[in-house]
Amino acid sequence: MNIKEEQINILDLTIDVIKKDIKNMHLSVYPPTGRVRIAAPKDLNDEAIRLYAVGKIRWIKKHQKSFYEQLRETPREYITGESHYFDGKRYLLKVIERHGKHEIIIKNKTYLELYVNPNATKEAKEKVFNEWYRNHLKNIVPEILEFWEDKTGQDCNSWDVKKMRTKWGSCSIEKRKILLNLELAKKPRHCLEYVIVHELIHFIERNHNDNFKTHLNKFIPNWKIYKRELNNLPISY
Repeated sequence: MNIKEEQINILDLTIDVIKKDIKNMHLSVYPPTGRVRIAAPKDLNDEAIRLYAVGKIRWIKKHQKSFYEQLRETPREYITGESHYFDGKRYLLKVIERHGKHEIIIKNKTYLELYVNPNATKEAKEKVFNEWYRNHLKNIVPEILEFWEDKTGQDCNSWDVKKMRTKWGSCSIEKRKILLNLELAKKPRHCLEYVIVHELIHFIERNHNDNFKTHLNKFIPNWKIYKRELNNLPISY
């Protein structure tokens, strides 16, 4: 696909403009930073795009405000007593130093015990957590994906987990591949399912239009609640 990228500035807003082979303009505001992007037909002139953006300023500001006010985790230090999230639940961390394998164990549905070598750095502890989160998703996603592939009638050729700053998930329609944000390991299971179904429906409908929402309403009637819950949960610093 022939794609041209540029930026426009309106008041205090910087808007990314992507011109490509599409028929209509699409406006998106992405968490967590409120980044604004307009996808526009490649032959549309810049003034028409600017006028479109000016007409959407109020809508953009409203969505950016919701992202700015979203609860954020403070920077993690990976020390005893710190709160960490896993599978939609909040746990207290206990750091236990020992020689041997680094690992995380859930204790009494209340604590996460992090076993690390003495003098392990913060970066080393973070790596243990990220691998633990990644393995969790690797274990549960196949069954969830298989279920929703059957429900939606859409096959996913491959999927992977990636740290992403602005999206909970993404997909390549041509490759029929789905990427899931590593942060989803911290969120409730139904939020993960919502993201998976969202990406599968993109195999049917590329854009977030009425047809896309019709499919979402069919498969996940409560998707708006799940989306709101996901975006209101604490996100990484």
